[in-house]
Amino acid sequence: MASFIWLAHSKRINAVLGWVLTGSVTLSVVESFRKGALLWGGLALVIATVTVVPALSTGEGTMLPPWPLLLVTAIAVLVRTLGSYPEIAGYVAVASLALIAVVELDAFTPVDMSRRFTVGFAVLTTMAIQGLWTVAQFYSDRWLGTGFLRSQTELQWDFVLVTAVGLVVGGVFVWYFDRVEHVGSAGRPMIPPEKP
Repeated sequence: MASFIWLAHSKRINAVLGWVLTGSVTLSVVESFRKGALLWGGLALVIATVTVVPALSTGEGTMLPPWPLLLVTAIAVLVRTLGSYPEIAGYVAVASLALIAVVELDAFTPVDMSRRFTVGFAVLTTMAIQGLWTVAQFYSDRWLGTGFLRSQTELQWDFVLVTAVGLVVGGVFVWYFDRVEHVGSAGRPMIPPEKP
């Protein structure tokens, strides 16, 4: 357990693992485009881009979301890219993207959110991203001849399931951050508080 705590508290280890996991998502982008899965490759590209925004905007390579969140995201993207469990992996990827955005907003900006609000906001962000994803699927079906949206019932269930997955993923990460003061948590902020 001591080695895990060391992994959770080290900003440098978080950065190394974060860049490796983001690199694996980027490889999934390349593989998706190579296979002709343009829409999925585009979503994976958005995930990789959102992940590195803090590092690029600050010029500090250590400014990345916590690696456990990036691990869940990378697994979902890789599983979906390989074609295994595409629906579940897609829901987890969308929920993870929303949670990454919320974590970055909380950790890298002056915005301060309570734990419960963070989960609720992550769920709402998940639903918003799912809405954008649905619009992208609609136009992909129309213009590229794909078959993402087969029925209105399936579309409605997609929203219900992605919302449930977003709630579970958000709840698990709040539980995790309450028990382990990971780098990027309130106890170990990525950006040290300014001294008055």
